[in-house]
This record gives sequence, C-alpha cells and structure tokens, in this order.
Amino acid sequence: MNAPLIEAVGLSKTFPGKGLFRKGRPVQAVKHIDASVARGEAVGVVGESGSGKSTLGRMMLGLMPATEGSVRFDGKLVNDASRAEWRRLRRRMQIVFQDPYGSLDPRRRVGDQIADGISIHGLLPSRKRERRVAELLNKVGLDPAHAQRFPHEFSGGQRQRIGIARALSTGPDFLVADEPVSALDVSIQAQVIQLLGELRRDLGLAMLFISHDLPVVANLCDRVIVMYLGRVMEEGTARSVFARPVHPYTRALLSATPMLDPARRARRILLQGDPPSPSNPPSGCVFRTRCAHARDACAEVVPELRPFGDAGTRVACIRAEEIA
Repeated sequence: MNAPLIEAVGLSKTFPGKGLFRKGRPVQAVKHIDASVARGEAVGVVGESGSGKSTLGRMMLGLMPATEGSVRFDGKLVNDASRAEWRRLRRRMQIVFQDPYGSLDPRRRVGDQIADGISIHGLLPSRKRERRVAELLNKVGLDPAHAQRFPHEFSGGQRQRIGIARALSTGPDFLVADEPVSALDVSIQAQVIQLLGELRRDLGLAMLFISHDLPVVANLCDRVIVMYLGRVMEEGTARSVFARPVHPYTRALLSATPMLDPARRARRILLQGDPPSPSNPPSGCVFRTRCAHARDACAEVVPELRPFGDAGTRVACIRAEEIA
C-alpha cells in the first residue's frame, strides 16, 4: 500500500456524561482507533448506529477534537495546528454530509454556497468563480443554470450532488463521505455512488466512506474497517473481508445483507439483545455479550487488533483461529 495521506493513531473520544441532578457516566464513543487512507484509496467504515463511525471521520478532519491520539496529514502532525494552519488544511480536507438539505442554507442560492470555499481560500478572482461553479455543477451532473436556484427547488439526489460539488470546490485531496446516500431513495442512491466512484477515479481522491450499506462498500472501497461500540473488530481489503469474514460481528453483519440470488444467501446470524451502552461497555471484548462464541476469557482480555492469515486482514478476537 502507498504511504498514507492521512493517518490516525490511537484516536479516542470521550464525551462527558449528562444528568439532571448528578453527573452521568462519561461516554466512550471511540477507543484507541488506528486508521489510514492513502492517496487515491477509498476506505469504508461500517457498523451499527452508535459504533463511532461518524465520530472517527470528524476527528480525522479536525471537526471534533480527540481526547487521545494523533492525526497526521501528508506527514505532518495536525493535533496542535494553529488556526492559520487549519485554514490551509481545510482546503485539502472536505466532507459530504448525510443530510443533503440540512447541510445547505435554504436562504442562499446554491451557486453562492458552492463558491464559498473558493472565496474563503482565495483560490480564484471573483470574475472566474462563476465559471468554476458552472464546471462543478456540470461535473456532478447538474445544469450550470441551476446555480441561481435555492435548495428547496431540488430533489434529494440533486441536493446531495450540490453538496458534493461544494466539497470539491476547493480541490481537496481527502474526502469524508458520511452516510452520503442513506437519506435518498434507492433509485437515486446508485447514481450518487456511481458519481463518487467516478470522481474518486478521475480526481485521485482519498476517501473515507462511512455507510451501513455493505454491498456499496464492497463495490466502492479498497479496504474496510468494521466498528462496534467504538472499537475496530476487523480490518482488511474489501475482497478478503467480504469473502472470508473472520470476526463473529462481521459475519453477523454480512449475513443480514439482502441477496437476490438464493444460492449466495448466507444463513442469517441473529445477534442476541441490544448493543451495550457506550457509557458502560462490557469488560474484555465489547462484543462478547452478543457473541455466540464468547467464553470466560473474553470477559477478561481486551483483544488487540492483530494480523490474521495472509490476506492483510487484522482482527480483534482471541478465538479467531478456533472459529475461522
């Protein structure tokens, strides 16, 4: 693999507890995560709601301060970057949000919003910004004349394309796509996913793609990170993780994926109970309370993410060899 463009080491995020009359337990949203994305690479992050996927993406972008750990971008440590340094970094790091309507200002024309990044970073003189906005709208499959419209005049899929155009306006090297199609109709999802794949290929974008949709991640991404309750359960190439999942949690996720071909359907693995609270995680392996393979040792040992097999997979399970 090429050298990482962005690399997170030991990232953790703890939110203070909330309570009406007394202070609640702190919430451990992310715990000791290592993640990296190389130039031109797409890394998928999957897991149930509340697993810490979006928190990880926002910490890597500097939108949320980490409680512990470090982030390097293009080889430089950015944890303690000054405001001026972050301003320069912002041009190279962008995000596409989950809600395409909530991320746009309903009172402003979309062309002006796309041009904001160009203006803030002084990338083009004012006389050339309109042409650049037209080029971006055309790149994401919209009519340049749409620049004069307001967000409410577009469909959900069109609004997400506008969000992508806005993210691309500064010519970023790294893009976080945070559930970019979950709020869209299924027929529109495929168009947006295809667009992201084409942009990644044409522009050489490094991408962290956060999603619940496992088939999309399998087709779009080079590598996959599987998260559960703030920790990484399994990591590896998309091909190896989806073809030969090792961790019981990864197997359960894949077994729930709908398949049209009956011959390819896996036996559904039903997880017992609800995910534990991140304010009171289980001891040892955080997945053990829902794992059919759990033993007494799983409550005593916090499994390290370690290499497994020869396909570049890493797994956090002390019984991986027994259950593989």
